[in-house]
Amino acid sequence: MAIVKVQPTRMELIKLKRRIKMAKRGHDLLKKKRDGLIMEFRELLEEAKKVIGGMAEKYEKAQQKLALAIAVDGIVAVKSIALSRQCEPQFVMMKKNIMGVVVPVIKREEKIIKCAIEREYGIIGTTARIDEAVQAYEELVDAILEVAEVETTVRRLIEEIEKTKRRVNALEYRVIPTMEEAAKFISFKLEEQDRESIIRLKKLKSKKAKAKS
Repeated sequence: MAIVKVQPTRMELIKLKRRIKMAKRGHDLLKKKRDGLIMEFRELLEEAKKVIGGMAEKYEKAQQKLALAIAVDGIVAVKSIALSRQCEPQFVMMKKNIMGVVVPVIKREEKIIKCAIEREYGIIGTTARIDEAVQAYEELVDAILEVAEVETTVRRLIEEIEKTKRRVNALEYRVIPTMEEAAKFISFKLEEQDRESIIRLKKLKSKKAKAKS
């Protein structure tokens, strides 16, 4: 393992030990964050499977209802109702925080799934089949928004988990071991200097003793 260039002094050793302690504390915090994010991700993944499955079911239902309305009431009647719908779904993008990760929240400004009298077209001149087709597509639009929110959240959690993993691994396998090796190197050099000092001191005492004799 490569050793960083350090001055083999006691002050440098003290600084290095302090940095190692801080790095280990940061490593522990990042591991806790990583584990927490993984737990959040697993829970959200189950929710994502449900909402995506629900959207697929709503899509099939909407297609079937539309096909039935066209077959019985005619394409002209269905198009007439579709063209009478002037308003598009209104929603605003908001945010929430999951363990430091900013994720979207899609807030509906008005109901997407409406009852017959709340829609732009009148209930007179339409049929139950067309109403059911309209409601099925309203449910589908609502489900699409829900899926968009969940999928974006899942993607951002994955990105944050991967980023946190890289930081944990960098500290665990590169930064901390390198600093620990540097600390060992300094300790070895200091011990070596101490031994040399003791030897020099003994030689000096020996010379003085011989000089007196």
